[in-house]
Amino acid sequence: MNFKQIWANFAVENIERTEKFYTDLGLKLNYSNSKTNDKPKLVSFFFGESDFVIHFFEKEQLEFAMNDKVANLEQGNEIIFSISAKTESEVNLWEEKVKESGGKIFKKAQRQEDGYYYCVFADPDGHKFNLLLVEKGM
Repeated sequence: MNFKQIWANFAVENIERTEKFYTDLGLKLNYSNSKTNDKPKLVSFFFGESDFVIHFFEKEQLEFAMNDKVANLEQGNEIIFSISAKTESEVNLWEEKVKESGGKIFKKAQRQEDGYYYCVFADPDGHKFNLLLVEKGM
């Protein structure tokens, strides 16, 4: 089977807050109907050079589409995406932008005990991302 594209769908409590958070981080907007009455309520952004798309749906809409509840992120993680950085300075800058934009830092930017330089953060809804310095050999 040959897929044309793959993307991720996340549930969020507040579409407008999500749009502001990712816009403040400097991500490129793919689509938004956050200011209309259209259903489903969603906002989506491009991630990385390959323009990987993450859609952020209003929680109730995603539960309706799945015919099931979404993960409770206060009790665990659904997935963690890794975002590559080119320098330690870039990791540090992202960490500051995440904090300023209302995200939560779970591991501060530093050379961690596993030898890699990274930080782990969550957006306002608890979706986790690992911002990792990509070094040779990875």
